Formats: sequence, structure tokens, C-alpha cells
Amino acid sequence: MLILQNESFYYKSNELYCEEIPVGVLAKQFGTPLFVYSRSFFERQFNNFNKAFEGIKRKIFFAAKSNFNINVIKLFHNLGAGIDVNSAGELYRALKAGVNPSDIIFSGVGKTEEEIVLALKKKIKLLKAESAEEIFLINEISKSLGTVADIALRVNPDVDAKTHPYISTGLKTNKFGIDSKDAKRLFLEAAKLENLRVVGIDMHIGSQITSVEAYKNAVEKLAELYRELKDKGIPIKHFDVGGGMGVKYKDEEPLNIEKLAQILIPIFKKFDVEIFFEPGRYLTANGGILVTKILYAKKNGEKNFIVVDAAMTELLRPSLYKAYHNIQPLKLNNNKEITADVVGGVCESGDYFAKDRKLTKTTPGEYLAILGAGAYGMTMSSNYNGRRRPPEILVQGNQPIVIRGRETFEHLLYDEEIKI
Repeated sequence: MLILQNESFYYKSNELYCEEIPVGVLAKQFGTPLFVYSRSFFERQFNNFNKAFEGIKRKIFFAAKSNFNINVIKLFHNLGAGIDVNSAGELYRALKAGVNPSDIIFSGVGKTEEEIVLALKKKIKLLKAESAEEIFLINEISKSLGTVADIALRVNPDVDAKTHPYISTGLKTNKFGIDSKDAKRLFLEAAKLENLRVVGIDMHIGSQITSVEAYKNAVEKLAELYRELKDKGIPIKHFDVGGGMGVKYKDEEPLNIEKLAQILIPIFKKFDVEIFFEPGRYLTANGGILVTKILYAKKNGEKNFIVVDAAMTELLRPSLYKAYHNIQPLKLNNNKEITADVVGGVCESGDYFAKDRKLTKTTPGEYLAILGAGAYGMTMSSNYNGRRRPPEILVQGNQPIVIRGRETFEHLLYDEEIKI
């Protein structure tokens, strides 16, 4: 079934376009597999999100884990976003993109001592602590460096966001955050430590969330904690809602950001704090596609397989948690349909993009677009089977910009040499 994704990717004269360029032209120019992103989509999503919450003091931090190309990071930073990083590598990328350290926040349940030291030396905006042990470790490292660290505590509100269990983060059974029952005590203990400034309450209840009520319930739950801390004299400066805003991959009703704002803004107006958001997927997912060439059309008994030159090494989500990605031909040549598995060439049975999917019939040599690939595509890619990572192209009107070239075989051996 043909599904037009958005105004940045559309058919004209039966040919798929990205902004003003036929995607087939990009496929022939740069080869496949190939990631193609729309700059106008990224900018439109950010501006719509920001405008929805214009009634409150706010700051959007782009979650680099969703798409960490330094040009994408720079694009959002230029629009006014801070950057949410989850590792020393993402911090390095943000700094290379020219992001001011004071616009960087560091998340993550398993930060190493090395990463904490690096973050403090770079003087980033704050670290988010997710356990009592991490709170005390940050204090010790801050003391050894002769500094005082700004931290926020990520609280697990135990709210079910009704998402896939692999991307659920807000339940007490998840590894993330501090149990809401222990949160008040830990805030008070952290506030007494000499080398820490406790400046924020954070939450993140999951990913690909389409329920406005899930956010409302979590915010209201942590609002009680905010009031209790304020009464105790702890100067909370920000309340972080996290990210996880859901988008349309198949037939989901995507999260309505305007409706979310209407529900949350009245609650936020009771706080004397700045509100943080950490969208990633919401800003980039449907602004990108993975273009792939059909290699073979084979049949095993009654089962049809379309073998393409992309694989789980480029887009892991279907293999990892059976995620749905719409797949469409670059050219609409006919109305015939076929039911088939779309698979890659990697030596794993789990290497697939779709199973028993009804698709427009195509033949070897033609191209397909795997939609919704602007988030968690390249960032989750690998060199398994010695495959080279694909290029990333950012389309700006009728101008394609190569923001990452295709890896060479030399790239695969950059840190190896024969020593035996």
C-alpha cells in the first residue's frame, strides 16, 4: 500500500522526490545503500515543536543518539537547540560540531569515571545522575578537580508509556533513573554534598510514545516531588520532560505536539523553572530514508524474497525489535503487488526489513526507499560481515550535500596492521 510520508518526500510524475531532487538521481550519483535526509523537514519539525511550547520558558536539547552526524547536530544547534549526549563519543561529536559546552547535557545510566572527568573539564551544562552511587562518584570527582558540578537527578516515575519493552524506560522494572520512592531522600542527600549543585529534576519514560496521557501522568507525579523539594529549600532550576515523542511509521497516530503542549503548559506554569525537552526521533525519523537497490527476486517454495543491497548493518530496528518501516519504490511503474520478505545479504536469518509485506512489484536493478530512517539508522549501524557504512546526503532544495562519504576498505582497517 502506498503511503506518502510528508511534504519533503513525495511523488511527482510517478517518481519519488526529496525536496526538489528525484531520489533516483541521488541513488545513481552516490550509489546504494544510501541515507538521504531532508533539511527542510528537520527545520520544520524543530520549529513546530518550539512554537508549540512558546508560552513557557523552555530549552530543546536534540538527542544526538538518534542521528549524530555532526552536520545534523550543527543544524539543530543553529536553530537554537542544545544537545543531549549519552557518551564521550557523542560529546566529542557535539563539540566538533561547534556546540558551546554550556548547551550540552550528559545523560546515561552507565557513565564511566573517564566520561564524568571529561564532561567536568569541558564545563558542560550539567550531568544527569541515575543512581546514588553515581551522585557520590560525581561529587568525589568534582572534589578532586577542585570544581562544583551541576547535576540533575533522573527520576523514574513508574509510568507505563505503552511502548515496545525494549524502548520502555519509565517503569520501575527498567534500568533507567532513580526509583520515585527514593528520589526525595537522594535529592536531599545530594544537596548536602559540597561539590555538587542540584539544579534539576529529569524524567524520560520511553521512546516512540504516542500517548499524551503518559506524559501528563508522569509530569503530575514529579510535580509533587518538585513542590516538596522547593519547600525544603532546594533551588531546582529546570524540569526535564525527556524525549520519546512518537512518530508515524505505519498506521500509528503520531504524538500531537500541540495537544501535548496544551495539556502540559498549565502544569508547567505553576513551576518557577525552565522546562527542558530532549526530542530526537521526533525531529529526524521521517526526515530520512534509506535507499537500496534490488539485487535478486527469489522464491523458495511459495515464499517470495526481495534481496537488496542494504542490510541490518544499515538499519537495525526491524531485526532488533521487529520495527515497521514503510518500503516504497522510487518509481511507480505498475499497480501490481507481491507479498514478499525484503531481506539483506548479511549472514543472519534476522537480517530483514519486512516480512510477508505487500509491495508494489519491482524487478532486480530497481530501487526501493525504506522510510522513517532518519533516526536510529546510521547511529546503530555496524561493519558486521566487513560491510562499509553508507554515505549520508542532506538535501537542501535542489542541492545534495554529502555530509558523510561512503566508508572505504581502508577505513575498515584504520587501526589494524599485521603484527604476527
